[in-house]
Amino acid sequence: MDEGGLPLLPDSLVYQIFLSLGPADVLAAGLVCRQWQAVSRDEFLWREQFYRYYQVARDVPRHPAATSWYEEFRRLYDMVPCVEVQTLKEHTDQVLHLSFSHSGYQFASCSKDCTVKIWNNDLTISLLHSADMRPYNWSYTQFSQFNQDDSLLLASGVFLGPHNSSSGEIAVISLDSFALLSRVRNKPYDVFGCWLTETSLISGNLHRIGDITSCSVLWLNNAFQDVESENVNVVKRLFKIQNLNASTIRTVMVADCSRFDSPDLLLDASDQAGLPCRVFDLGGDTEEEATDPGLHTSGSDHVKKGLRRVFDSVLDGHGQLSDCALETKVAELLAQGHTKPPECNDTDTRNKYLIFTTGCLTYSPHQIGIKQILPHQMTTAGPVLGEGRGSDAFFDALDHVIDVHGHIIGMGLSPDNRYLYVNSRAWPPGSVVADPMQPPPIAEEIDLLVFDLKTMREVKRALRAHRAYTPNDECFFIFLDVSRDFVASGAEDRHGYIWDRHYNICLAKLRHEDVVNSVAFSPQEQELLLTASDDATIKAWRSPRIVRVLQAPRPRPRPRPRPFFSWFASHRR
Repeated sequence: MDEGGLPLLPDSLVYQIFLSLGPADVLAAGLVCRQWQAVSRDEFLWREQFYRYYQVARDVPRHPAATSWYEEFRRLYDMVPCVEVQTLKEHTDQVLHLSFSHSGYQFASCSKDCTVKIWNNDLTISLLHSADMRPYNWSYTQFSQFNQDDSLLLASGVFLGPHNSSSGEIAVISLDSFALLSRVRNKPYDVFGCWLTETSLISGNLHRIGDITSCSVLWLNNAFQDVESENVNVVKRLFKIQNLNASTIRTVMVADCSRFDSPDLLLDASDQAGLPCRVFDLGGDTEEEATDPGLHTSGSDHVKKGLRRVFDSVLDGHGQLSDCALETKVAELLAQGHTKPPECNDTDTRNKYLIFTTGCLTYSPHQIGIKQILPHQMTTAGPVLGEGRGSDAFFDALDHVIDVHGHIIGMGLSPDNRYLYVNSRAWPPGSVVADPMQPPPIAEEIDLLVFDLKTMREVKRALRAHRAYTPNDECFFIFLDVSRDFVASGAEDRHGYIWDRHYNICLAKLRHEDVVNSVAFSPQEQELLLTASDDATIKAWRSPRIVRVLQAPRPRPRPRPRPFFSWFASHRR
């Protein structure tokens, strides 16, 4: 300042100097005087700092809910759960999965030690209950999910049957008494299972038809299996779906379409120039059907003609088909006359989708199947136990299929159930599956893909940062989770990762001593994240902002939290 109290440097020159500083230095310089403080909060200055520090593409706009560039910078730096605050060591083996209750007051963990543990989520997390599943011939627990009102817990595990056969089982545990209410068989075990309503859950069963052909049946089960009334069914068949080339249905989950009410965080697919759409519908006529002269004949005649052409070609020596290829072709033709088209539901748009992994080329899950669940299918009431068990029972057609051209190792829904996030390890470009038992090699890089369930299109380009190393035949599920602003995932490189959903950037790496199998945001507080690892620990992570608040001295009235710029300067990433 000169003697008259006027600044020696004009604002424009101070602004140019501040442009050459880093964010922490700009915040510190803003404490020197009122002029510098005003310049240090300039919107254009923080816009430049934001794009430069986080390396966001310049054509990506600011988050629509952001009030300023400074506050947006602070959100990504100060409100990401990246500070380790607690390590839970009560499990004695690899921790495979984590799930929060909808209230956020409790969470559950599953482990290779064959226990399901239920925890109180407070400022200091404490163990509430541990259920040992070994007395029920379980090998380990692998998945859990709270029902909508947090009164019941679904726990899924691997069950050792007769002659050491490995299948799956789902247990329902009361959260009032911790009593085991029911047990449901689940095959294959990596169907996992999920809740459809507060008192009914979905399980799977697998029926072999040929060497590489099978049928997956999805069942709706009453959570209380001790129902004795003849008017109330314990189970009801939902869908029967044909599997080709050694594929099976796995990893079922339910998306509630009525929750498509949150502001869009993602850019529209139309804004992504050159982005291929990975979704195609199976509801209409296929190309083969559209050009086949036998289209106007009955379904049975069409199938007979198709089979006759296949066998004539093989007998004449024109078609060199392997046993597997011949079985697949015959199964496809037979299913054409025994597959129901998807049901329409024009009256009620508040339906639900059943989402699962599947495939058509090989046993490794490379497709996502989507099947609409209609209102009449959401109850076990009615005489349905013997329905559809005859030899003329029909398969159910899928409504949509997403082909990711790689091995799917994780799926998760956004809180509003609109966006599906998928962890996939890609096949090499142009790869062809010649043998269903020999899928293509998969990449070490994990692509995190995003699909809009409202438009059935892919949005956003793949998020990358995390890695996996196991080959196709040893590949395992890595559970991801999505909050309002962030998406997180584990990886085999001993880290958990957090990305921002809007800007598509990696914000934090969370270290463990072994593979990170599962992550979970608190549904009520996205600044709290849990990670589970093969190192037998669960770690709790909170944001720098919450850590400052928790560490602030409490006896004094109205304590002021440590300023953001001070934390920023001393904890540069």
